[in-house]
Amino acid sequence: GWLAAQVKVGVTERSIAERLLGEYRSLGAEDHSFTPIVSFGANAADPHHEPDETVLAPGDMVLFDVGCKYHRYCSDMTRTFYWKTVSDEELMAIFERTYGKLDRDPRRALKKTKAVQPDTSKVKLPEHEGPVYLLVDGYNIIFSWDELKKTAAENLDAARAELINMMCSYQGCTGYEVIIVFDAYKVKGKHRDVEKFYNISIVYTKESETADSYIERVSHELSKKHRVLVATSDGLEQMIILGNGAMRMTAAELYMRYKAAGEAMREYMK
Repeated sequence: GWLAAQVKVGVTERSIAERLLGEYRSLGAEDHSFTPIVSFGANAADPHHEPDETVLAPGDMVLFDVGCKYHRYCSDMTRTFYWKTVSDEELMAIFERTYGKLDRDPRRALKKTKAVQPDTSKVKLPEHEGPVYLLVDGYNIIFSWDELKKTAAENLDAARAELINMMCSYQGCTGYEVIIVFDAYKVKGKHRDVEKFYNISIVYTKESETADSYIERVSHELSKKHRVLVATSDGLEQMIILGNGAMRMTAAELYMRYKAAGEAMREYMK
């Protein structure tokens, strides 16, 4: 397919990732489901690697973790393969390190099987009700964005207020129901605080409750009827919310979307 055809001499991870969105849109998709992961060589061992200028080399492991949005459905596909020079002996050595020695003819283990015909039946897309919810892991985002991290080093309250104002602006551009969640598990108090600040909601978790646990529970409930996005760079939390039916958004992707929304609004106001 198109993706495999991009794997060629001299290509970089970033160049493939940048061309991917254009291909999605040419086929009718709206956007990425999440920040695409394109990894070559040792980078493929990092499940959250962000594409860089690494150049493909013969014998490299290639990993794609990509997906696109189509009619509110978010796909997620992972593919891993070696490019060019990998012998059957090397593949067998990897197999045996993983699963143990084979008790039968090792040549048969690498014998190609008949290709399975793909299922061409239509996929039933989930039916969501409006609006779209965006759950933001507050402190995770603050310490992932350089400008907020710098502010937090001097005054955490100021960094929190800055993130809140930024998300108010983002909500105005997107129309999302934005909920920012801050850990308060180290603060004494049995009750959870929920505040309405202009057009967004702010949640301070109760004592002994983390932002992660609150987001995981709420995303599970909201995903039953709504499209839900969760902004965090916590790898484990991303996996859990995907299992809940929500969609992941890294801190870097949220920052890019925030900047793009602001630029679009400035162009509109000219």
